[in-house]
Order: sequence, then C-alpha cells, then structure tokens
Amino acid sequence: MRKLKVGVIDILGKAVSKNALHRLRTMMVRPNNQSIMPQVVAVWCEELGHDVSMAYYNGPEILAGGIPDDVDMVFINAFSQNALLAYALSAFFRDKGAVTVLGGPHARSYPDDSVKYFDYAVGFCDKTMLADILRDCAPHRPRGQFLSTQKQLSTLPGVQQRWKFMTPIIAKTPLMKAIPMIGSLGCPYTCSFCIDALVPYQPLEFEPLKEDLRFVLKNKPPRSLVVWHDPNFGIRFDDYLGVIEEAIPPGSITFLAEMSLALLKEDNCQRLARNGFVAMLPGIESWYDLGGKSKMRSKKGLEKVQRVAEQVNMIMSYIPYMQGNLIFGLDVDEGEEPFELTRRFVDLAPGIYPYFSLLTAFGRNAPDNLHYQRDGRVLNIPFHFLNQFHAMNVRPKNYTWPEFYDRVCETYAYAYSRKALAKRFRATKHRPTQFEQLFRGLASERRYKFSHHLALREYLKDPAVRRYFDGETTELPAFYIDMIKSDLGPLWDWLPDGALYHEPNAYLETLAETPVPA
Repeated sequence: MRKLKVGVIDILGKAVSKNALHRLRTMMVRPNNQSIMPQVVAVWCEELGHDVSMAYYNGPEILAGGIPDDVDMVFINAFSQNALLAYALSAFFRDKGAVTVLGGPHARSYPDDSVKYFDYAVGFCDKTMLADILRDCAPHRPRGQFLSTQKQLSTLPGVQQRWKFMTPIIAKTPLMKAIPMIGSLGCPYTCSFCIDALVPYQPLEFEPLKEDLRFVLKNKPPRSLVVWHDPNFGIRFDDYLGVIEEAIPPGSITFLAEMSLALLKEDNCQRLARNGFVAMLPGIESWYDLGGKSKMRSKKGLEKVQRVAEQVNMIMSYIPYMQGNLIFGLDVDEGEEPFELTRRFVDLAPGIYPYFSLLTAFGRNAPDNLHYQRDGRVLNIPFHFLNQFHAMNVRPKNYTWPEFYDRVCETYAYAYSRKALAKRFRATKHRPTQFEQLFRGLASERRYKFSHHLALREYLKDPAVRRYFDGETTELPAFYIDMIKSDLGPLWDWLPDGALYHEPNAYLETLAETPVPA
C-alpha cells in the first residue's frame, strides 16, 4: 500500500453564529461537540502507515487543525444537519484531486443520497474495511460506493491513542473542556424514533477503559470533564461504576453522561455523586408513550409528570445538572394536553433544564420512519434543518401546522420566561450550573430557538410556505435558501447541483413500496 496524505474532518456545527450572545455561547461550547469516530479513523490511518492531518470545522470556519492542499484522501464525519456543508467540502477537495469518504450518522441515515457526492459513504466501519478503502483510494463517480460492516466493534482506540488528535480542539475551549470517552455502543431500548434503536447493545472491553481513566487523571487540563458518548451509559451499572472506582480515586474526575431514569435510583445517584458525576441527561420523550427507559410504562399523563418530577428532584439532590429531553409532535400527542403537561412539569421540577426537540425522521435509521413514509408524511426538508428544532420533517398526525407551532411557542415562552429562568436559577444549588443554565436559556433557547419558532409561525401564514409544509409542493421557500446560503458562506459556491433536495421516501423505495399521496 502506498503512503497517502490523509485528511480527517470532524464537522462540529453547520454555521457561524450571527447573534453576538449565541456566538459567545458557541465559542464556549462548540469545540466540545467533537466526535470519537473521526479520531479513531485518524489513529487507524496513522497505524496503517499514512500521514494524517485533522481539522475541526464550525460552518465554513476551521476551529482547529487543518488539511493540506495536496491531500490524497479526505474523511468527513457529519450529522444530517451538517450534510450540505459536508457535500460542499467534498466538492472542494474533489476539485483538488482528492478522494472523499463520508462517515457518521448521515451516511447511515441517507446512504442513497450520500453516494451522489462522495466516492465512499460508510456506515459501520472497522480497521479492515478502512484499510481496503485506503488501498483502493480511487474516485467512484458519478455514484460512489456504500460500505458497512455487519456490526459495531467490541474495542476502539482509547483516549491515550486519540489524545494527539483531540488536544488541539480541547485547547480552543476557554472554560469547561470536554474529553470524549465511550463505554458501550448501541442501546438495549427500542424507542421507535431513535437512530440507535436497531443497533444491538455492545459493551466495550473494561480493562482499556480503566487505562483510559488513569491516563485522563494524569493528563487532563484544568476545568475538564469526561463526557461519556454512550447512547445510554451504565446499562450494566455495577460493572461500569466498578471500573471507575477501581481505576481512579472517588471524585478525581468530573463526569457527564446520558442515562435512563430507570437506572437513576437513589442508591445509584448516591454512588454516581461520590464518583464525580455532576451532569445527567435522561430522556423523558413523551408523557404517554416510550416509558421503557423510565420503567413507567403504566404511567401516563399527569401521573407520569408527577412521578418523573418527583424522581428528578431526588436526582438533583445528588447531581446538580439535569437536562430532561422531550419530543414535540409524536403521534400519541393530541390537543392541548401534552403541552400543558410539559408546562406543569416545568413547575414541578424547577431545577431541570427542559430540552425540547421536534419529531424528525432521519432516513432509514429508525423503525417509525417507514411508517411515516408509507403515510406520505415525510417532507423534503433540506438536511441543513434536520437538527430537531429548525424544522420538523414529519407532518403532525393530530395538528395543523399553525396549531402545532402555536403550542410549541407557548411552551417555549413558558419554560424560558424570565420567571421560569429565575426559578430555575434559585432551584439549582451548584453555582457554575446556575449561571450556565441561565446563559444557555437566554442565548440558545430564548434568543435563538424560540425566536426561530416564532418566525416560522409567521412564515406559515404565507400560502406558498403552507403548501410546502403540507406536502403539496416541493418548491423550497426562499427563506430556507437564504439561511443555507448565509450559513455556508464561501462554501455555498461549492454546493453541488441538486443537493438542496433529496428523496424523503428513499427507504420505502428500497422495499419497492409507494407512499400514500399527501
């Protein structure tokens, strides 16, 4: 195999923030969005004898690192909201003679679209497959190759091996510096909306995790924390806490994790607090459904709100930072009640940071997506807006669009009112958390997301925009094009023809089925 110059790009965000307050928060937080797999690819490429450069992008800006002009092959990691940026970067590097490879969630969700703009699109990958791609290193055009292994790995290069590739972006964070670790892949729960629902749960080997924790303890910079990237950390709770307790002294490293409420019993919370866990991100999702992760399948409506609020308040007596994830627009929702219950939850659990997402169907990665496509409800919303708040690409089952956005706006206005922000500030006893939640609530939720929802509600009064959201036309509203053009900046000129549109029913078409007309 000839020695190649390889570039690896991790896209952390799709745009440079225009609002000064949100830009400040982006500068403090965006570098912490680094993904593990691009660093793994960089390690493997180096082990296979190639020269590797790594770059971290935020929109058209490079936050850290860089890629040489004479690079032979470029690997790009992207979520779907960053896909158009990735497509433009691929066109840019192809023009320089490089072969391009797309990996990450977007390649898994939309393989049929990805191969239009990349020489390779990769789902699951191991070192053997990577070696084959590097050995081939050939352009595949006009249509690239989609490759994927049958399952995920049982071991990955750890923090020590990835350290040289992550330290440049860690250095860019002025305050809290995130060190990414992962202890398991996939998830044992089968939430129908989730891209990990069909990925079997796979714990990684424990001995390398202990070595990584010892390395982090010795080398971590000031104001750092370990962020566990597991879709659901601690499924084997005693095993994972045992690994931490054996490897490092209690409380010597600060941790953040996403865990299910079912695991957050009081004795477990006490143990987590002793071992340095200061932030927890449980998924609540719905007041009527998806109760498996909270062990509340039989609890619905107000009863579930009260039970979850009670548990959250208990958890926050041990773990100071809690973010509760809720989804708007699920098919089980109807009328005013789901939104009223969410506002009631904000009152009953004042310390939690409520994080609202809009239902989004990411291609072929979640079981429910076929159901939405069969009903003809999936819209051709550009990938750029599939970040669970800029746009909802599934027409609501039980609401018109104006009804839906009226309720979304009312709930944002309530949850991030000055009164709610002040109450959240007082209910949180940890001083850094108080100010982080206040600043985040003002910059991200109130000034950015809430303002966007208000604007979209106004746009929906335009008959042409309403026809687009009702699936009666695929003509993209002008304001969406303007937003994409602004976000991509100089890379707009490199966006390939046709990239603004994709086939929303591609998954269904692979089964030779036809969606019901909108």
